[in-house]
Amino acid sequence: MMKQFFIFSFLLGFSLMNGQATHDSIVVKQPMKFNCKQLIIPTALMTYGVIGINSDRLKSINNNLRAGITENIDRKFTVDDYSRYVPALAVYGLNAFGIEGKHNLKDRSIILGTSYLIATSTSLGLKALVKVERPDGSNDNSFPSGHTALAFASAEFLYQEYKDVSIWYGVSGYIIAAGTGYFRIYNDKHWFNDVAMGAGIGILSTKIAYWIFPFVDKTLFKSKKNVSSAMVAPFYNGNQMGVGMLINLK
Repeated sequence: MMKQFFIFSFLLGFSLMNGQATHDSIVVKQPMKFNCKQLIIPTALMTYGVIGINSDRLKSINNNLRAGITENIDRKFTVDDYSRYVPALAVYGLNAFGIEGKHNLKDRSIILGTSYLIATSTSLGLKALVKVERPDGSNDNSFPSGHTALAFASAEFLYQEYKDVSIWYGVSGYIIAAGTGYFRIYNDKHWFNDVAMGAGIGILSTKIAYWIFPFVDKTLFKSKKNVSSAMVAPFYNGNQMGVGMLINLK
């Protein structure tokens, strides 16, 4: 199982960071500008995900990966219900310990909220439109993986906020995101192409959130009040899980 996990992490984690480091290595304390090269990785992941819906060859890869990962499962782990939020929460934790990221409390909260909104709405829209049956046959909401989308949105958020401090913060975030995708397959909830699509959606959602942040901030947050405190955290109401944001204004 551990060998399979590290192989999976390489496919959806470390390789992503290698690609990102190539074009994001320059330190700039300015709004993130659009760059076509930043579309390569999420577009490749989403293309694989879409093709995998009907491609017999990729379906075979799905089945082989599922068989290898789920073989001899003794029990399922629900860590993926929580790990998807860990990289994003780490941003707030690091700031609380005095390790400052790229944006202040208000700005990063707006960016994260925008990213999660894009990732969640895109994932739910595709689930309703495509209707792919889950590997365990529980329903037809398999494509794409919403858990993975939020996990990679969180990982990209951590990467963008702290790449100027240390690239290893971003690496750790992507490893956690890859682990989330791995456990979605391990728990028999998603196919590999579902996870690939979710990863692409998550990364692109956060990039879009950074690109449009100046417009969103200027248009929707014109208030002169200052944010004195904020908290982003997952919640569970007995039936559903999600993420909530609490902001106190002076």
